[in-house]
Amino acid sequence: MKYLCMIFEDESIWPAMSPDTAGKMMSEYGALTEDLKKSGQYVSGAQLQSGTTATTVRVRNGKMLSTDGPFIETKEQLVGFYLVEARDLNEALAIGARIPSAVHGVVEVRPLVERTI
Repeated sequence: MKYLCMIFEDESIWPAMSPDTAGKMMSEYGALTEDLKKSGQYVSGAQLQSGTTATTVRVRNGKMLSTDGPFIETKEQLVGFYLVEARDLNEALAIGARIPSAVHGVVEVRPLVERTI
C-alpha cells in the first residue's frame, strides 16, 4: 500500500541553522532516500519551495479565486514529502519517524486511496 509522508516544519529553522547542522541534516535526508530506494519502498519525494511561493485556489459560485500564500496560517508549513510503499501503517510510521525533520517538526502519514479504474 502507498503512504504519503507529509513533512511540516517551521521554515525559519533552516536559515538559522549553522552550515554544519544543515549539511548533516541534508546528508541524513540523502541517506534515508537511498535506503528507501534500495529497499524498493521509495515511490517519490520532493522538497517544496517556501510557503511564500504558494498560491491557494478556491472555486466559489463557478468563479476561481486565488490568494497568495498558503491557506493555513500556522507556524509550520508543508515543506516536502515522501511517497512510499509499505506493508501496513506501522511500517509507514516507522519510515515517517526516520525523516530527519521529525525531530523538530511533524510528519503526517496518510494512506493513499488506490483505485483500479
